[in-house]
Amino acid sequence: MILRLIFNPKITIMKKSLIVIVLLIGGYVNAFSQTEKRINLYYGYVFDDSFDSYYDPYNYYNGKIMGSGQYGAGLEFMLRPDYGIELLWFGQNTTAPTYYLSEGYFVNEKYTEFDLNVNYALLGFTRHMMAPSEKAEAYAGLMLGMAFSNVENPDNGTSSNAEKFSWGARLGVNIWASDRVGIKLQTQILSVVQAVGGSLYFGTGGSGAGVSTYSSFLQFGLGGGLTFRLGK
Repeated sequence: MILRLIFNPKITIMKKSLIVIVLLIGGYVNAFSQTEKRINLYYGYVFDDSFDSYYDPYNYYNGKIMGSGQYGAGLEFMLRPDYGIELLWFGQNTTAPTYYLSEGYFVNEKYTEFDLNVNYALLGFTRHMMAPSEKAEAYAGLMLGMAFSNVENPDNGTSSNAEKFSWGARLGVNIWASDRVGIKLQTQILSVVQAVGGSLYFGTGGSGAGVSTYSSFLQFGLGGGLTFRLGK
């Protein structure tokens, strides 16, 4: 049944990828069900990031993804005392003011402040380093996964969705208030690869035509949260 789903030509590549991810997560959870687990809660602020594309002098867009709050949660499996793998989700609601022109000589430059929602589903690989006092635990790691984005144009009510590869890196510290509860302080970078531009997102505000190039965006964030130890 599973192989039939994956190799069914009627199912899109994205849907096949999601099926594979779900199967991998299921096997991952089962394999590490006996290890120490942590529930991590996150909240922070991500800063502005600009994007642009100049396909030619008459087809271009440029704008900014505005800084905003970002919230998230994760389930971390400690494979060893100094190494963990975490299933992560982050969410962000913000706006993207954008200037664009993509229909030739006789169209004036347009401006729209798009509503943007981005959700990240990531797998994090984290190295932990406990201080001798066992009250502070530094950590660093990489994150890989997908970003699921929705853009709405308030001028005409149109919207667009996309799923893109995402990666990130982070550096932080857990300050343990007790054996079970800790406070997180963290800095991180998240990037969505080829996420914005053209007819996919901001190029023409929903008219159906647009430039054919895309622009990645990179967001730097500061924040914190809570961590809870489960199990041994």
